[in-house]
Amino acid sequence: MGCGSVADYGHLPAILNIPELELVALFDPVPDRAATFASRFGNPSAHESLQSFFETPMDAVAITSPAPTHRDNVLACALHGLDVLCEKPIAMDDNEAEEMIAAMEKADKLFAIGFCYRFSPVALQIHRWIREGVIGQVRSLRLLYVWNLHGRYVKLANGTWEESPVWRGRMVEGGPMVDCGVHQIDLARWWLGSEVATHHGFGAWVADYEAPDHQYLHLTHENGIHTMAEVSFSYNHTSKEPRDEFSYHLIGDGGVIRYDRSGWILEARNGQGTTLAQGASEKNFAGMYSHFAQCLMTRQMGHMPTARDGLIATQIARSATEQAISLRLRKD
Repeated sequence: MGCGSVADYGHLPAILNIPELELVALFDPVPDRAATFASRFGNPSAHESLQSFFETPMDAVAITSPAPTHRDNVLACALHGLDVLCEKPIAMDDNEAEEMIAAMEKADKLFAIGFCYRFSPVALQIHRWIREGVIGQVRSLRLLYVWNLHGRYVKLANGTWEESPVWRGRMVEGGPMVDCGVHQIDLARWWLGSEVATHHGFGAWVADYEAPDHQYLHLTHENGIHTMAEVSFSYNHTSKEPRDEFSYHLIGDGGVIRYDRSGWILEARNGQGTTLAQGASEKNFAGMYSHFAQCLMTRQMGHMPTARDGLIATQIARSATEQAISLRLRKD
């Protein structure tokens, strides 16, 4: 449900490459959009009508529509008795999310959230290293996702520039911590196996939206470990030759794990030496859908992020953004 950019580059190619899954139907209310996508992705049935979409025999639905429509999409799936994998953020607010979770629980259906970062070979290797004690006891995480969101401005055919609708839309929906930082929050909780006890958000404003376009988040977990996440949409956002900074640093009492997307470096350094592992992209849609296929067959979630995981990450991200806004000092 929802034929936009994330379905285009992530979800649909992954579904088509998982032998256990079959793509049977697409829905988008914009005229001809589902049909256009269907012609590119194996010719499933295409629907502009919810009624005809739900008349299609299927087992589960992937919801890749804009966040404001997630609630209605999930409630419709619950009504029709279908398992769901929903893109993040789960909903626009906590009340919507709780309503969605309750409806899916009442229908006794699986409700997963599309935190595809969990399924990167990098994230899975870090998860194993932590449990093997490769760097001893983890004490601190430093997670950076600092980029330009494809640039703040786009050049029109007539040579003029205007603000990118993607950049503007993501800022209006909550900014970088809500859009991207939820992945870092989820990874920290999953890697450490510990809930967040306290959180504090701080921001910087390059653009003048309500939410900060560059944000810092400090988490203290119940086991005493500290996580710092830094997320930005304004790093090189007007540069002709932009670059980004994406890395994970896990500091333990016996060593350090480091991942750097530049060069796909993944290493663990400790008293015995340096262990290099195969690097990879931070995302893995195919891995996520392979795991989701197993969930559908076994009815067990395993490493699959649950709707409750999605709600917790979004709650922290939104609360931290509100904290940053409340602390903003203006010079008028």
